[in-house]
Amino acid sequence: MQPRPDRRTDPFGPGAEAFDNHGPPDEIDGLDWNDPAAFFKAIGAGGPGALPLPDIRSKEDVRREATTWSDSIFTSYETLNAILQRHEATIQKRWLKKTRTQRLKVLLTAWPNMAATHRPDFDAFRKESEFEREKGTRYRDCFMWPYINQEDLLTTKTLPLLLNARGHHPPSHFAADDIDAMHLGLVSKAIVPIFLNEHVLMLNGMTENTREYGQLVAWEDHPDAFDWMHKQQQFHPGEGLVVMEAQARLLTFLVQCSREILRDIPESSLTSDSFPILPEPQLKPESEISGFESLGVMAAEAPYRVPAQLDLSRIASLLAARASAAEDHLWALREDLDYFAKTLLEAKEHRQEMLKDLHGKNHPVLSSSRQGILWGRIIGSVVSDAYLTLEMFSELSTQAKELVSLQKKYADDISPSEDLPEKYLEALLRFRHYLNQAAKGPLSKLKMTVVAAPPIRQHFAREPPPDTHTTKMTVVERPGSKMNSVERQLISLLRTLWEDGHELFLAGLSLTVDELERLIQSQSAAQELLSSYVAGVIGDLAIISQCLNQLSLYHPWARSWESELVGREDKLKQGYAERTQSWARILAALNVALPTNNNSSRAANLGDPSDGKFKYPIEKRRTKENVEILRRAESHLDAFWAAIDQVMVAKAGDLQGTAVRNLLSQSRILQRTTEWIEQEKPQAAIISQDKLGEINLYTLNQPLSQVYSGLSARTLDTVQPKAKVKTRGTPRPGPAHVDEAEALLRPNPADQQPIFTVDARAFKVFRTIFFNPALTSTPGEVPWNDFLHAMTSVGFTVMKLYGSVWQFQPTKLDVERSIQFHEPHPRGKLPFTTARRYGRRLHRAYGWFGGMFVLDKKPDNPDHSAIM
Repeated sequence: MQPRPDRRTDPFGPGAEAFDNHGPPDEIDGLDWNDPAAFFKAIGAGGPGALPLPDIRSKEDVRREATTWSDSIFTSYETLNAILQRHEATIQKRWLKKTRTQRLKVLLTAWPNMAATHRPDFDAFRKESEFEREKGTRYRDCFMWPYINQEDLLTTKTLPLLLNARGHHPPSHFAADDIDAMHLGLVSKAIVPIFLNEHVLMLNGMTENTREYGQLVAWEDHPDAFDWMHKQQQFHPGEGLVVMEAQARLLTFLVQCSREILRDIPESSLTSDSFPILPEPQLKPESEISGFESLGVMAAEAPYRVPAQLDLSRIASLLAARASAAEDHLWALREDLDYFAKTLLEAKEHRQEMLKDLHGKNHPVLSSSRQGILWGRIIGSVVSDAYLTLEMFSELSTQAKELVSLQKKYADDISPSEDLPEKYLEALLRFRHYLNQAAKGPLSKLKMTVVAAPPIRQHFAREPPPDTHTTKMTVVERPGSKMNSVERQLISLLRTLWEDGHELFLAGLSLTVDELERLIQSQSAAQELLSSYVAGVIGDLAIISQCLNQLSLYHPWARSWESELVGREDKLKQGYAERTQSWARILAALNVALPTNNNSSRAANLGDPSDGKFKYPIEKRRTKENVEILRRAESHLDAFWAAIDQVMVAKAGDLQGTAVRNLLSQSRILQRTTEWIEQEKPQAAIISQDKLGEINLYTLNQPLSQVYSGLSARTLDTVQPKAKVKTRGTPRPGPAHVDEAEALLRPNPADQQPIFTVDARAFKVFRTIFFNPALTSTPGEVPWNDFLHAMTSVGFTVMKLYGSVWQFQPTKLDVERSIQFHEPHPRGKLPFTTARRYGRRLHRAYGWFGGMFVLDKKPDNPDHSAIM
């Protein structure tokens, strides 16, 4: 347990930020601590730019007000509960049938002057200056009840959700979430709670439907009362009264809405025995409505549902899937020529060097003599990002798995009335610290790339650099640039994120990311303004944000994370610095291999795609000429990565214990194209149809990294599959026996894979993503909806995350490992090269191959022969 803070300095409780991390002023020494007014005067409260002076109340006044609110809350709660027990299904059906105008009339009758737009506190925050809020905001309702607004409540689902949650669960279930909902109002000083020192208001854990809710307890009357407030397991009296006020008005509103919807039933009869108590109706989950779950929908509905609980398993699943995707990204950069080249070109299009300056001139590195410098910077950023993203998400995934284990270990010791076990608490705080550090990466990427992204670039310009060799650039909004309302709103939210300043501190990362996703999903114009690269960055930020949001749900302990850091923060920072030393060595080595202002780097020259060395026509039919082009491009890519690995080993050392080292030293293999061998008949002609999906006679294998694995391609070539081909007359050189190929490439008997019987739509998808040139010569695009259909048809549940990220969780496999894929943007179709890469990822993750998928040939499956 941490040392108890000095009681004298606790008047601000959770608002101790008033001292701005500099400690209390010298004037506090010698104060009469029984005189709160003198204390606030000493710290400057009420003055210009300082904290507003709170209303100081006596304990008698607070107890009287709390009793009044408690009576109102439980009168409304009991009435609402009784109405819903008898009429909830009727209310849901009637609300669904009402027109928008009729719903609006119900809402405005129960809550006159209701805010019109979603998150009215955001709108109010922008309309008022800090000075205006301190003098007394005009938008107190918006800050107190941001979830009460016409835009959200006019939908068919939101009000029934809110009625169900608040009418079937006691108010104490919502106390922590209700204070969280007012976060922007509290930190922006629009809501200023009253002040009463040395007391705590009891709201959490008061689950019985009694009028004891909101009991005021003096520190001196209970040995744990001070700790309850200091650790925010209970409430400071001022915050507690604000919560009770919010709950009282909300429950009154819900009762009035119910009566309006049931206005044909006399009020005196609504809760009488003339109507029987019925089973609680169930609302359809999102997966039944749209076919998949959506993190955006879950976030939008969260204020209207019963507060969610910490779900460490979800956190672990998200991070494990993202770490796996980071592995696959680095793998694809080393294996897939098309992916490598397109990744570099995409990175180039998001460099700030692509912006013209305020005089309309190009950046100096775009000149023909300095193109090599630009490509060195691009390649360096792509490689370093791939390495560090893998390290960070692998570390987060490892910590999340440890947290799941610790939660199970201490399950019997975790109680809302007790402190968390120390080891478990330290692991949670460490994880939270790493998440906050991890968020800096995507935030920095947004700052560097959004302004240069092709859809938005027209609105920004560079200031001319004082030094033509500098990598530092200042980007400003282009003079005279005119943005429409959607562009302005989108860039405002993105700017809030990338500036990572006071506004983000006030609004919070999770809320800002939620609002950004909501804008993207509700406004097609906003979606079109995002490049696929920026959408991917937002997806990463959203995963981190969701993990932080999950930790914030861990009530009652979540409200005390900051106070629990006291005495631990230095140790956490030191541990983080020690853990990331190897990451720093990776960056230093890459700076040597790929310097930012030198175009003579060997690795940069090997990786420069501008001379066409990575041309890779994999989608074309195999011919001698085509095979030679493929093999030449593959040798160029292998040479580049060999150069990177050699510098890495020389400058960064063994990197033992890193995720990069673990990946590159594995015995898994890259697929490469075999030499062309003339043959009279297609190889597929002599191979049984049911084996074709298992065999690809056009590929050989080599290590992912020859430097790290210590293996040679020649060693692997000794086990390459060879096929025997029938010939006429003189024997021709050709592949050896098909039996050997089949024996080497058929599934491992120790790892039995299921056979999936799928419909024609899914079969066509799997035939494309597991493309085999021996079987299919004209691969095509895969519509994203068809890919979703194919994955769900073989037992995956699907969740739409933020940005372009989708997560797929298997339900019919013997593994629980999730996998993430990016939805194509802006077109809703996977190009063949991307679909092929998705197939390779599924093979690495689950051992899948083309022969696992069999077409359902039932009579009701139309046109099954058309795709054979």
